[in-house]
Amino acid sequence: MALPSPVRRGRVSVRTADLAVTAVVTAFVAGWTVLSIVSAPAGSEPLSRTVLGWFLVAVGCGALLLRRSRPVAVAVVTLLASVVYYPTSSYDGPLMVTFALALYTTAAEGRFVAAVALASVTLLAVGLGEIRQDPGRRQIDDTSLVMLAGWLISLVAVGRAQRTRLAYLHEVEQRALAAEREQEARARQSATEERLRIAREVHDVLGHSLSLINVQSSAALHRLAKKPGPAEALPAATEALEAVKATSKDALRELRGTLGALRQSGEAAPTAPVSGLDRLDELVGRARAAGLDVTARTEGTPRPLPPALDLAAYRIVQESLTNVTRHARARAALVTLSWTDDELRLRIEDDGEGSPDAEARGSGLRGMAERARAFGGELTAGNTGHGFEVSARLPFTSSLTTTRGTE
Repeated sequence: MALPSPVRRGRVSVRTADLAVTAVVTAFVAGWTVLSIVSAPAGSEPLSRTVLGWFLVAVGCGALLLRRSRPVAVAVVTLLASVVYYPTSSYDGPLMVTFALALYTTAAEGRFVAAVALASVTLLAVGLGEIRQDPGRRQIDDTSLVMLAGWLISLVAVGRAQRTRLAYLHEVEQRALAAEREQEARARQSATEERLRIAREVHDVLGHSLSLINVQSSAALHRLAKKPGPAEALPAATEALEAVKATSKDALRELRGTLGALRQSGEAAPTAPVSGLDRLDELVGRARAAGLDVTARTEGTPRPLPPALDLAAYRIVQESLTNVTRHARARAALVTLSWTDDELRLRIEDDGEGSPDAEARGSGLRGMAERARAFGGELTAGNTGHGFEVSARLPFTSSLTTTRGTE
C-alpha cells in the first residue's frame, strides 16, 4: 500500500523532492570523485577505467530518480554499480552512498523483505570477498566489516521505522476524516429529522384546522346560497363565523407551540399547553361543528402517557378526522381508544366512500405511520366495505429516546 509522503501535503511535490535529493547526492559523489582524481598521482589508472567509473557514477546517481516508484530495482542497480565500481576504480569515490539511500527507500516504501535480502547479500558479498584476499591485502578489516553491518542494519531499521510512522499518521488522518464525515452525516440526519418533524407538526395543525374552516365556511355559504330570510340567515352566518373563529384560535395556539421549537437560545418557551388526549373532547367538538357526527369511546382504564407519546396519539386522531372531513364524504365517525397494560390502540372508523379518495389521504397516512413507528408501534389503514378505518398501536414499553423525532 502506497502511503502519502509528508512532502505531498506541503509546498514541495514528491517529484521535486526526489530531484533535489538526486542533485545533492550526485554533487556529493561527483565532487568527492573529482577530488580523489585530482589528489591521485598522474596515471594512477587507465583512461578506460576512469571513463567506466564515471559511467557507473552516472548510472548509480541517475537511478535515484526512480527510487520511489521502483525502489527494489533502483537498489539492485546501485548495488551492482557499486560492485563493479570499487574493484575497477583506483579512486574509491563514495558511490556506495547511492546504494545506502536506495536501501533506505526500499524499506521506507514497504519492501522490507527485499531490503533485508539486499543488505544480507551485500554484507555476505563483502565478507566473502575480503576473506578470499591474501593476507595483508584486505581493504576492509574486521572492525570495518562490523561497522558496515551496523550501517546496513541501521538503514533498514530507520526505513522500516519511517514506514511505520507514515502508516500511523495515515491511519490517524483517515480516522479523523471518517469521524468528520460521520459527524457531518449525523448533523445532516438530525437536521433532516428536525425539518421533517416540524413539517409534520405544521401539516397536522394547519391541515386539520384549515380543513374544518373550509368545511364550516362552505356549509355557511351553501345555506346562504338558498337565500333564506334574514331571520334564518343571520343565525346561520353567526354560527359559522363563531365556529371558524374558535377553530382558527386553536390553530394559532397550536401553531405557536409548534414554532416554539424554532426559537433561539434564551427566548421564552411557549406557555400554551401541549396537545394531548386530554383535549380529545375539544377535537371531537370541532369536528362536530364542521357537520361530522363524531363519537368518542374508551375501552379499558386510561393511564398517564409521556408527553411525546400523548401528542403522537392526539395527532393520529386529529389527522384521521381531518382526512374524514376532507376526503371521505362521511356523515359519522367513531373514535375508539383501547387501553391495555402494555399499549394503547386507536381506531378511527367512518361511514364514507373510502376508496374513491383513499389516495388523497396518502401524505397524512405516511405522517401517522411515522409517528407510530417512532414509538415501536404500527399503523394500518384501509377500506372496510362500509367506510374507511385507521388503526394504530402504540406500545408503552418503547424507549423514550425514540420520542425525539415526534415531539
